[in-house]
Amino acid sequence: MKIYVDFVLFLNFMFDFLLLLGVSILLKRNSSINRIILGAFFGSLTTLLLFFKISNLVLFLFKFIVSIIMILISFGFKDIKYVFKNFIFLYLLSMVLGGTLYGLNIQFSYKKIGLVFFQDVSINVIFLIVVAPIIIYFYLKQMNNLKNNYANYYRIRINFADKEYKFIGFLDTGNKLKDPYFNRPIILINKDKIKESNSSKILIPYSTITENGLLECVTASCVYINDISVKQNVLIGFIKEKITIDGVDCILQTKLLEGIKC
Repeated sequence: MKIYVDFVLFLNFMFDFLLLLGVSILLKRNSSINRIILGAFFGSLTTLLLFFKISNLVLFLFKFIVSIIMILISFGFKDIKYVFKNFIFLYLLSMVLGGTLYGLNIQFSYKKIGLVFFQDVSINVIFLIVVAPIIIYFYLKQMNNLKNNYANYYRIRINFADKEYKFIGFLDTGNKLKDPYFNRPIILINKDKIKESNSSKILIPYSTITENGLLECVTASCVYINDISVKQNVLIGFIKEKITIDGVDCILQTKLLEGIKC
């Protein structure tokens, strides 16, 4: 049985490099590529422990310490929270990448002998070299999409004189709909979400690329956004179409969020 130490070191270096690079991209860390390479190189040296007989507990503690040092080398130290967040996302990416590679290996590997790479090039090597960067790329892309998307979600409380409603609102940056008479912002919501209110109804003209019409609206007493900001003089516009954005009840107008840091 032949074990190529340099080959094993290279594979572990590549694995650690992808993980550290992924953390840097995902958390937008201002770290140079040289520091990430140095951190990955330090992490890869732990592969040498495979050739020593140590207990699982000692191995776990050693890997924990090495992971912290890798993070400090790659991203530096600002405070405990900064290091902890880097650590959590390093292991999160590790589980995603490692689990995916393991699953693919189980499905497609022609043979599997232990956990160490031997003379015969296994499907593991192919997946690590070719598929791993693709997995990291799509995972980071989806995480960024989720982060950007859910950053526009807000908890909304709409108060009328006789009733209060709680919704999840989505900030549509393209929604600039407002009352042309008094310049009041308009929140769009499906008519079925709000029962008949004692507030008097008004009709607001609107225009889109495909149609022109009149939007039925009522005036809210006040609107609370994330329970930290209150807006008054806001119109609630009723639409017939169901809002299809995941978990969203109403569409917010950009003016509502001016000056708010949620």
